[in-house]
Amino acid sequence: MNAMNFIINSTMKLPSTLLNLRNALFLGSRHRFNPPCCEDKLFYKSKASLLNFSKNSQFHAYPSRFVGFQRVINNAQKFNCLPSSLFARPRAVPMPYGFSVQAVIASKVRDLSTSVETGRNDKNFERIHVQNGINVKTLVERIDTDKNLVGRENPLTEDGNNVKNIGEGLGKGKNGVSIDRFPVGTVAANDPGDKQPLNYDQVFIRDFVPSALAFLLKGEGGILKNFLLHTLQLQSWEKTVDCYSPGQGLMPASFKVRTVPIDDNKFEEVLDPDFGESAIGRVAPVDSGLWWIILLRAYGRITGDYSLQERVDVQTGMKLILNLCLADGFDMFPSLLVTDGSCMIDRRMGIHGHPLEIQALFYAALRSSREILSVNEGSKNLVRAINNRLNALSFHIREYYWVDMKKINEIYRYKTEEYSMDATNKFNIYPEQIPSWLMDWVPEEGGYLIGNLQPAHMDFRFFTLGNLWSIVSSLSTPKQNEAILNLIENKWDDIVGHMPLKICYPAVENEEWRIITGSDPKNTPWSYHNGGSWPTLLWQFTLACVKMGRLELAQKAIALAEKRLSRDHWPEYYDTRSGKFIGKQSRLYQTWTIAGFLTSKMMVENREMASLLFWEEDYELLEICVCALSKSGWVKCSRGAAKSQILV
Repeated sequence: MNAMNFIINSTMKLPSTLLNLRNALFLGSRHRFNPPCCEDKLFYKSKASLLNFSKNSQFHAYPSRFVGFQRVINNAQKFNCLPSSLFARPRAVPMPYGFSVQAVIASKVRDLSTSVETGRNDKNFERIHVQNGINVKTLVERIDTDKNLVGRENPLTEDGNNVKNIGEGLGKGKNGVSIDRFPVGTVAANDPGDKQPLNYDQVFIRDFVPSALAFLLKGEGGILKNFLLHTLQLQSWEKTVDCYSPGQGLMPASFKVRTVPIDDNKFEEVLDPDFGESAIGRVAPVDSGLWWIILLRAYGRITGDYSLQERVDVQTGMKLILNLCLADGFDMFPSLLVTDGSCMIDRRMGIHGHPLEIQALFYAALRSSREILSVNEGSKNLVRAINNRLNALSFHIREYYWVDMKKINEIYRYKTEEYSMDATNKFNIYPEQIPSWLMDWVPEEGGYLIGNLQPAHMDFRFFTLGNLWSIVSSLSTPKQNEAILNLIENKWDDIVGHMPLKICYPAVENEEWRIITGSDPKNTPWSYHNGGSWPTLLWQFTLACVKMGRLELAQKAIALAEKRLSRDHWPEYYDTRSGKFIGKQSRLYQTWTIAGFLTSKMMVENREMASLLFWEEDYELLEICVCALSKSGWVKCSRGAAKSQILV
């Protein structure tokens, strides 16, 4: 029995339901699950079949297995929204930063990547098609005629733990999801006593991240490969709210597998994605595409298999996400402008604007793309845009989001209504905005990145995920990284308490709670997103501690979680100021709770492999100055002076 199985069986005494999940996450290497699945032997369905299918369902027709951006058009919905005369009108799809696709010239697909898979006939490469209609999108479809590359694993017998092979354990187990017997993810939760699962029975891109890393650290990367390719197919699939579609490149928040009839006595498994059109609040997920790019990098670095990153369809999918994030808009800041509820905090919590969590994930995704994006004539402008944005974003966050005792005292003495290029109070922050709790809370030897920054508004709440990912991605400086962990250690009872870790601190209460949350009965003070404690944040805390050489903090937090998680049946979150009680609406048997715990244990035990997941400071990147003022000579750029202060 391997070490991890021994830890789980000897120290945690998992209930039988969780044994299924444990084995789904950690079956031995003899259960290989790297079938070519969706990357080979891809074929078209007949046009009549597609039309017939679209009239009966809005789900994704999976057996066609287009690795790219297949969109099954629901004709009935289309004709209800728009006049038929518009459907014959082809529409160009604008691609900023020089990324474009010539739909009628198949050879142009090589412009999308400098690397393609070897051993294939040129005629079998990805082909580009454009459909006529109001929602014309570029599709990259793999057509592979090499039948020898297609296979299916033979069914295996049950192992010593009475759990079937990885395909069965994940595909038909309590917590696993598979399609055509290939594992593609894990459901968000599987509480046997839950009569209304809502969307917790779906695979969330965000929630699957700790499970994916657990598989990778265990040496089983096939499920993540399947997951990346399957979700790629759902990118920007046709989903609407009031006949309006989101931008091209958007990744779904979640998906589920359904079995639907296609002909008499014939059924097929299909993917049904949710882009937010069914979610509470109808908010599209901004972080899904960012997590997808981060996982793509993690897969290559840990498995050593970089062929997935080099595929034309994968490169194209990554470019679509980047184009969506880097598109020019009305905003003056390099940070990403998003609506409330567009990330892990997916309900109204006053984080609209430029929340730190999104900026940290955005920075990590940009750095991942910088590593794995194929550089050629067709992508050089995109690469330049990535470098410029990385430089501007790091400066912006480090300079304006950082607070410690020194910075708070500076804000306390701010002058307002400053109109000039040399203004100190650039965002017109009023000193009265400094909350009373902050004065005594920030320690002398610590600091953190605030939750949000907008004109005349600083959100001084401590958001754990954003600060941890700023450490992991090196969005914050080495000095700031140390200060963040020092603050967590100093304020351990507030941020960790009885269960790691608070999603934010402090909670909003009383009239502030009514105004900010809209009197949300789920986000009551010290519950759920409003100061609740989320065990899944443990793996990100552990990764930050591994990077900064503070293992004692990670081990202390892991020990706290180990005492209660199994006994409490792996809750989604905990309530109260110290995280003492299971959340009043917390789902039990939460997959990312157990996966986050197991991933944390493995990171501590294998720090060398964990180091492949974080980023070190990129000093070359910091030397890139994109300030237009310095080039014009009109006003001297102050970036050099700022660097000298915060990068020491």
